[in-house]
Amino acid sequence: MNLYVMRHRFIRLAGVLSVTVAITFGAPDEAAGISLIRDAEIENTIRDYATPLFRAAGLDADAVRVHLVKDSSLNAFVAGGMRVFIHTGLLLATKSPGQLIGVIAHETGHIAGGHLARTNDMLRGARTEAIVGYILGLAVAIAGAPEAGQALILGGQALSQQSILLYSRSQEQSADQFAVTVLERTGQSARGLIEFLEIMGAGESEDQQILYLRTHPLSKDRMKFVANHLANSVYTNTPPLAQFEETFRRMQAKLRGFLDPPARTLARYPGTDQSLEARYARAVAYHLQAELSLALGEIDSLLADRPRDPYFHELKGQILFESGRVSEAVKSYRRAVELLPDAPLLRVGLAHAMIETGDPTVLADAAVRLEVAVRQDRDDPHAWRLLSIAYGRIGRRGLSVLASAERALLTGRYGDAVGFSKRAAKLVPDGSPSQLRAADIQRSAEEALKKKKKRRGG
Repeated sequence: MNLYVMRHRFIRLAGVLSVTVAITFGAPDEAAGISLIRDAEIENTIRDYATPLFRAAGLDADAVRVHLVKDSSLNAFVAGGMRVFIHTGLLLATKSPGQLIGVIAHETGHIAGGHLARTNDMLRGARTEAIVGYILGLAVAIAGAPEAGQALILGGQALSQQSILLYSRSQEQSADQFAVTVLERTGQSARGLIEFLEIMGAGESEDQQILYLRTHPLSKDRMKFVANHLANSVYTNTPPLAQFEETFRRMQAKLRGFLDPPARTLARYPGTDQSLEARYARAVAYHLQAELSLALGEIDSLLADRPRDPYFHELKGQILFESGRVSEAVKSYRRAVELLPDAPLLRVGLAHAMIETGDPTVLADAAVRLEVAVRQDRDDPHAWRLLSIAYGRIGRRGLSVLASAERALLTGRYGDAVGFSKRAAKLVPDGSPSQLRAADIQRSAEEALKKKKKRRGG
C-alpha cells in the first residue's frame, strides 16, 4: 500500500543530532506518538542505494532490513543488529542521493562493526522483535499493537540509558572510517557524507552538545577526517548514478506529497512545473484534498509518459481505492504487480482491493497472492490480517486462525498467539506443516511470556 503509515504510542525517543543517535527512555508519562511508514517505492529506492554498500561490507544485503520512521528530526540509527531506521526528516533534509548514501554508508559501518552487539551483550541471541521492542518499541509499531508495545517498553526500563545504543567516540569514528572505505570500494564519492555532516554541524556548539560529547565526536572533527579522505580519493568528483538522481527526487516528492499539508505541496510544486516529480507530488496532494479528477489527471499524465512504471499504477490504485472505486483500483494494482512481482507490498495492496470488492469469486485468488506476499515478507502483520480474513471467507478456518496466530506473535500479543495456535492445531490436518507451524508459534509465544514474567520479577 502506498505510504502505508502505522501510528502508535510509546516512549519518546531522545535523539542527539548525530548520524547514529543515542536513545534514552523517558518516563511513562512522556509517551509520544511515533509512526513507521511502509512504501514499496521508497523502500526499494533506499535498498538500491544500500545494497552495493552492504555487499562491499561483506554483509548479506537481503538480511538487512530498512525501516522508515515518520519523524521530522535528522536521525538514522541501527537497532536489532541488522535493522536500519531512517527518519523522514533526514530523507527530506538531504539535498542529493550522495548525501543519503553517505549516511547509509556510516550505518553500514555500525552493522559491520557489530557495535550494537558489543554495546549490550545481553541483547545477543534474543528474538528480533524482542530486541527492537526493548530498544524502541518499534517492532510493535511495525506490527500494529500499541498496548503490547507499551508493555514491552516498560518491561525494558531496567535496561539503563547507559547500556543501550550509547556508541563511544571510537565506534563513531570507526563507522566514519568504514563509511569512506565502503564508498571507495563501490567507486562512490564521500563528498555527500561531508555535505551531510555540514548540515548536521550547522549551529553545533559544545555547550549545546553536552550529552553528545560523551559519546560522539563533533561534526567538525568528523568533517576533517572525511575531507582528508576526499583529498586522496580518485572518486572524489564522481557524481551519483543518473538513475539515483531521479529516484531521489521522486522519493522526496512522494514523501512531501503525503506528509506535508496539500497547500504546502501545491505551493512547492506549482502547476507550471511539469517535471515528473512535481506531477507526482501534486497527484498525492490533490488526492488528499479529495480532488479526484485533478489527482487522476496528474497520475494519468505520468502513466502516459511511463506506462510501465509500477509505482504510478500503484498510486492510481490507491487513489481509486480510497475514493471508493474499488473495482477500478484492482485493475491498477494488478498492473503494478505484473510489472513488479517481487514487491510484496504491491501484492498486499492488490489483495486488499480484491477482498474489498465483496466479490466471493476473487477471494481464493486474493489468498494466493497474500500467501506469496508473506513468503516474501513474513514480518508484515497487515498481510497476515488480510490473509486471515481471506481464508475465513473461503472456509479455510484452520489456516485463518493460524494466520491470526502469526500476526499475534509478530505484534507481541503472546497470550493471543498461544490461544490462536492451540485452536489452529486442532483445526488443521494432523502432522501437516500447518500443525507444525502452530506448535512452533505456541512454543515461541510461551517462551516469550516466561521471559516477560521473569523480567517483571514474577
